[in-house]
Amino acid sequence: MNLLLDTHVALWAITDNPHLPTRARELLLAPRSTVWVSAVSVWEIAIKHGLGRGDMPVSGQDALNYFRQAGYRLLAIEPEHAAMVEGLPGHHQDPFDRLLVAQALAEPMRLLTHDATVARYSDTVILV
Repeated sequence: MNLLLDTHVALWAITDNPHLPTRARELLLAPRSTVWVSAVSVWEIAIKHGLGRGDMPVSGQDALNYFRQAGYRLLAIEPEHAAMVEGLPGHHQDPFDRLLVAQALAEPMRLLTHDATVARYSDTVILV
């Protein structure tokens, strides 16, 4: 299964944060799972870390290095992903989350999130 990680799930995974739910750990470690992190998440981490946000414990560059070390695949932002955002319902106003949802739907992938609002977009989103 192709799993696209929401930004916080990705951060929790690379920092071995206790907030990472057991179900998420199981999916990440499942032999049939291919784990993806989007350039959207690296961008979000870089912006928020640069602003001094405490919920971003690593820089964008460090996160990128950790994602690569963990063996996660990196998903680029394609024009089709950006265009797909326009057709999404207005459940969530966070542009990073909306683009992650669009990527998951376009590829297709299962988006792994801890955000119940993001999970409202599709039954392909896995809420953990």
